[in-house]
Amino acid sequence: MSDPYLLLWLEAPLQSWGHDSRFGRRDSLDFPTKSGILGLLCCARGAGGEQRDWLARWADLDLQVVGYVPQDRRGQPLPRQPLLRDFQMVGSGYDDQDPWQTLLIPKTSEGKKAVGGGTKMTYRYYLQDMAYAVALQAPAELVEETIQALTSPVWDIYLGRKNCVPTEFIYQGCYPSAEEALSVGQGLATEKRRAFALRVLQGEHPGEVLTLNDVPLQFGPYKKYRDRQVTVQKRED
Repeated sequence: MSDPYLLLWLEAPLQSWGHDSRFGRRDSLDFPTKSGILGLLCCARGAGGEQRDWLARWADLDLQVVGYVPQDRRGQPLPRQPLLRDFQMVGSGYDDQDPWQTLLIPKTSEGKKAVGGGTKMTYRYYLQDMAYAVALQAPAELVEETIQALTSPVWDIYLGRKNCVPTEFIYQGCYPSAEEALSVGQGLATEKRRAFALRVLQGEHPGEVLTLNDVPLQFGPYKKYRDRQVTVQKRED
């Protein structure tokens, strides 16, 4: 049996798919990353730790994404919403004399107080009102386990960050090819009055070619990734 494709529908008021973010600035790509998708599956499975063997079975398989924006009443696509920037203070408002509260205040690598008291300013960026049909090629021997996890998740699943709660069932079926999966995704987009915005193909094709370091080899405290080339094809306005 060849490796089939799972159709995942990712829709929420906010999504965030970090790629090269640093602590103080958490950016988002225009589309879901492979590491983000596989991390979502790990949450659904209730699987923590490094997951090296499990990740290795997904590393070379295909991933295709189609992004959709809302339409207006005439059926015309609405302009993309700009990235939403959320300003947060990490470690603010805690009593550094309280042994429990002090655990929540950022410290130096030696465990000492940071300069300025430990409070850190962070900026976090979110995609607004987007939906994505994701055709994820799955190892044939893991398909049933993955479907079970997505339909009855062990841990909460979210779209990039914990405040990005999905507003639609994520699992939308299993299909022999990416074309069939994305055709069903197009039907779902039509029902929801959404219009094509972009397509992301694995490998080099006509369009904007990017190299992403988003193929996870190891999760856990010490994460490891490898590169993947993708092509982004956007709607011409």
